[in-house]
Amino acid sequence: MSSGKLTKESVGLEDGSSQAPDVLIKEGAMELTIQAPSGLISAKTDRLRLNGMNNGPDFREVTFFLTAKSFEDFTTLIRDGVARYGIPGESAEGWIESMSQRTDEEGDFSLSAGTATGLRVQYDLRYDGAKGLQVIIVHVHPV
Repeated sequence: MSSGKLTKESVGLEDGSSQAPDVLIKEGAMELTIQAPSGLISAKTDRLRLNGMNNGPDFREVTFFLTAKSFEDFTTLIRDGVARYGIPGESAEGWIESMSQRTDEEGDFSLSAGTATGLRVQYDLRYDGAKGLQVIIVHVHPV
């Protein structure tokens, strides 16, 4: 996505195809690196989705999932996104402070997108203290 877009042709699909790959690793994780116009977006993830359910030449969105096994690891992932991708830190810290008082409960929140890499990177937080695995859904869009 170094040009600000990801063509279907660049991932082996026909230009104008309505196919949208969804990659799921059942054991382990893949190293994901997206070359953005002004840096890298990188993660270890077990799932990658390319949203291209249109007949255009480009994917509109790349989605992947970050996971954490504790509230502390979850907040580390959030703060990493703030630092690396320019996600606004004020709302992230507000959510972290609010949830730190009730880590055994549920809390969903969408942070505003960061654009430090030249792409829009948005974190959708899905926290449930009753579960052993917490999830951040990361959406990457052209600016």
